Amino acid sequence: MMKIQMLLNNLTEQLNFIDLEIDDTVLKCEKSVEVTITTIQKVKKEILRVGFKSVSEEIHFFKEIKPQFTSKRIYYNSVYRIETKKPSGSTRIFKKYYNNELEKLKRYFDDNLDFYKYYRTKSTYLDYKYFVRGSFDVKQSLDNFYYETDLNFSTSHDFKIAKIIANDLLQLYLEDCIKLLDRKSNKLITQRNPNAKLIWTGSKIALTELLYALQTEGVFNNGSADLKIIAEFFEDNFSLDLGQYRRNFLEIRARKENRTKFLDTLKTNLLKRMDDTDESF
Repeated sequence: MMKIQMLLNNLTEQLNFIDLEIDDTVLKCEKSVEVTITTIQKVKKEILRVGFKSVSEEIHFFKEIKPQFTSKRIYYNSVYRIETKKPSGSTRIFKKYYNNELEKLKRYFDDNLDFYKYYRTKSTYLDYKYFVRGSFDVKQSLDNFYYETDLNFSTSHDFKIAKIIANDLLQLYLEDCIKLLDRKSNKLITQRNPNAKLIWTGSKIALTELLYALQTEGVFNNGSADLKIIAEFFEDNFSLDLGQYRRNFLEIRARKENRTKFLDTLKTNLLKRMDDTDESF
């Protein structure tokens, strides 16, 4: 299983890189689905090659490990579907659309309540039925997906666990989208210039780099401003959601080269502008 864990670690790194480098949600999902499918194919090849030493090892793989891969494919494919089918219109229409998607998640939960309880309570007494290949019962409320899969690499319920994990992530995504829409609609327009509005059109990773630099320099409130307060100010005033900016900073720190990529670009371009201005005089 060591090779499988290496594949999972590598997939996580690839998805983190895509998340940091690509801001367009649809393109991000396309790339994420591609690398996830490629990795799942490698996992399948390895499992079919080496097999399992025992039934308990087989149960562990299909209950704990495979869903970590499959859930990522389900999640990014779901976000891709949601964003590509999103209607055009007002904030109210967008909110209604996202809330309808949340309702679909709730319906799936209601339809699979018994298994949700089994999974959430970490029960094991039916594992031999749910997570051993070839052991299934048509009365177990199986997803149609099960009948279309390779039964050498699937059990009756490993997909359900992946779906639960993906739905948890999808719920957070939809709630964040609604929260961002609320923030935009509730934003107060400045009295000085009611038509003034600035929207950050650079990458989120660049803005994260900038806000950490400003907080480190102590330019807000004599250096006493908390990072969270600064991040919320940026989000409110630039109409965006920075997401997990603390995790993004870890990724910036982990860069092998050019750790201050955005700040270096700012400096280079500003110096060039100064030089060009000097020459014009």
